[in-house]
Amino acid sequence: MNLNSIPAFQDNYIWVLSQDDGRCLIVDPGEAAPVLRAVADNQWQPVAILLTHHHHDHVGGVKELKEHFPELVVYGPEETQDKGTTQVIKEGDKLHVLGCEFSVIFTPGHTSGHVCYFSAPYLLSGDTLFSGGCGRLFEGTPAQMYQSLQKLSALPDQTIVCCAHEYTLANMKFALSVLPDDPAVNDYFMEVKELRAKNQKTLPVILKNERKINVFLRTDDADFISKIPRETNLQQPEQRFAWLRSKKDDF
Repeated sequence: MNLNSIPAFQDNYIWVLSQDDGRCLIVDPGEAAPVLRAVADNQWQPVAILLTHHHHDHVGGVKELKEHFPELVVYGPEETQDKGTTQVIKEGDKLHVLGCEFSVIFTPGHTSGHVCYFSAPYLLSGDTLFSGGCGRLFEGTPAQMYQSLQKLSALPDQTIVCCAHEYTLANMKFALSVLPDDPAVNDYFMEVKELRAKNQKTLPVILKNERKINVFLRTDDADFISKIPRETNLQQPEQRFAWLRSKKDDF
C-alpha cells in the first residue's frame, strides 16, 4: 500500500492508502473537497472510508463523498452511525480492504467510542495518539486514555503512526516544559521547529521514536516520575497520566 496525506482545515490530515491499481481507502475525511481533488489528480478509485470517531472534522465529508461514490463502504464505531457509517465495527474486528487486513483497536478517551486501525506497518490513530502528545479527554476518563495509549505503544517498533493533526510543535513545547533537560526531547523539538519553519509536515512518525519523545508514553519513566512534584505523591501510572494531561490542558 502507498501512504498519502491530504491537508484539510487548518491542521488536519486526511490519510489515504492506495494500491498501484488506483483503488484506495480514505481515513477520517473531515471535508470532501480536498479529497475529491486528490482523487481526480491521482486517478484513484475510492472503495472504503475508515472513521475513528464522530467529531465533525473527521466525518464532515462523508456524505458528499458517498454522493460521488455510492458504492463506498464506510466503517466506523457505533458513535458514527449517524455520520454515514454503513458498517459498525468494534474492538477486535478484522477488516479486509484492498487485500489487506486491518485490526480494530478500541481506544476510548478522546471520545467514548474512539477506535484506531492497524495494518502493518500503518497505525491510523485518529485523535488518540499524536506525535509528542495525545487527544484531549472530551468524553472519556484519564484511566481510559492511559490504557488506550498503552495498547498503541505495544505495537511493533517500526509502526508508522498516522496522526490526524499537525500538533507536533505545540506538543514538543509542552514536553520541554516537563523534561527540559531530556536529550531526545530537545533534539526532536529542534527538528520539528525547523520543519515547521519551512512549512513542512512532521507526520507520519515511527512508534519506536515516539516512545522516546512523547511524555504521555513515558509515565513509567524514572526521569519523568522524578519531575513530578513530591506533594502530588502519584503512585500509579494512570494518576501520573491524569496529572500530565491536566497540565497540558492548561499549558
